[in-house]
Amino acid sequence: MANSFSKEERVAFDELLAGFQDALVLSNNVSIYNTDQQMMERTNNTIWRPQPYIAVSYNGTDMSQNFDDYTQLTVPATIGIQKAVPWSMTALELRDALQEGRLYDAAKQRLASDINVAVMNVAALQGTLFVKRSAAASGFDDVAQCEAIMNEQGIMDTDRYLALSTRDYNGMASNLAVATRSFGNEISDSALRRAFVGQVASFQTYKLDYAVRQAAASGSGITIDTRTSAGQSYVPRSTSVASTGEVSNVDNRRQVITVNSTANVRVGDAFTIANCEAVHHITKQSTGSLKTFRVTGVPAGGTTLEISPPIIANQGGTDAEAQYQNCVFTSTASNAALVFLNTAAGALNPFWHKDSIEILPGRYAVPTDAGAAVMRGSTDQGIELTMSKQFDVDTLKTKYRVDMVFGVVNKQPQMSGVLMFSQP
Repeated sequence: MANSFSKEERVAFDELLAGFQDALVLSNNVSIYNTDQQMMERTNNTIWRPQPYIAVSYNGTDMSQNFDDYTQLTVPATIGIQKAVPWSMTALELRDALQEGRLYDAAKQRLASDINVAVMNVAALQGTLFVKRSAAASGFDDVAQCEAIMNEQGIMDTDRYLALSTRDYNGMASNLAVATRSFGNEISDSALRRAFVGQVASFQTYKLDYAVRQAAASGSGITIDTRTSAGQSYVPRSTSVASTGEVSNVDNRRQVITVNSTANVRVGDAFTIANCEAVHHITKQSTGSLKTFRVTGVPAGGTTLEISPPIIANQGGTDAEAQYQNCVFTSTASNAALVFLNTAAGALNPFWHKDSIEILPGRYAVPTDAGAAVMRGSTDQGIELTMSKQFDVDTLKTKYRVDMVFGVVNKQPQMSGVLMFSQP
């Protein structure tokens, strides 16, 4: 007969679930996509999620030559993060309910942290918008640059979030505490007493007690051929066809480019290309600012780099390039310089639009009649926790474990990025 949970344990699990939900700070500000779990098992826990279409408009009334083929881009999303907190308690330890409660608290803190870290890593390591500030965090002007780069490229002006390392966040709070100082001023009082920033320049801000750090870029003298003849402008495509005839989806978030050298280049480095300007994704007009890219892979012993986003400069003039163009070359050269932006080691402060990042909740099919007691519960986001308990008569120990499974995907890296301070 399966073990059963006591009333106290059920109450403790409910409290664990509530506390877990409250602690999901970053993950509350991304999209949720619920999947059919049977289907996910049959597809190796991977589903292809669509990116938004970008339409092209024309002047006049005669559209006979303008019926374009639209390319639907998709990205793979995988439920592949499995986290568990296991512990055991002896028959003597179980006499103290307080000990058990502390372990529940530790479990919920750890699992909530795992989800927040996963969201932060995806935003910080895969976001391609890069804002470089030469001085330490000081306040509005810093966040306003994040707003500018998003506005210029046509990213929706709602549901924007910025997560800052503790030192950078407190630097902004210091600015607010001084710049708006007056008796009874709610903004400055909150900044002074609680180091609270809140909403700044269309971003809701959050403080991180952990942050991804990026080393200083050390690559130098690296160039790329940006002439049309070099074929470095990427052509988006929905599918690819193998030599054997199989058709498969294509992930268009990355591109492999050829450069003169990859010496000392690291994954995560951010760079611009000489005379390669970002465009507004809808109007295709140049922003006048250089397009930023991130290194996502450095193949060993070669002259190629994997970067994100791809360089879509519409040099080929295809429908797909016109629809998804993200940059323009004001002039081309055989040796256009790559200029690295992360010139000093520091924290990556991610910012993103809510729709760019998705959490895919998963679930375990744990049997309830196999000798262990099982309880389930879901947060408002659909993230399911499974708690199991089993008693070992040989040792008089009771084993507990709390499990969850989920995935995180950055559907559109051009709608997320990082802010770095103290970059000379």
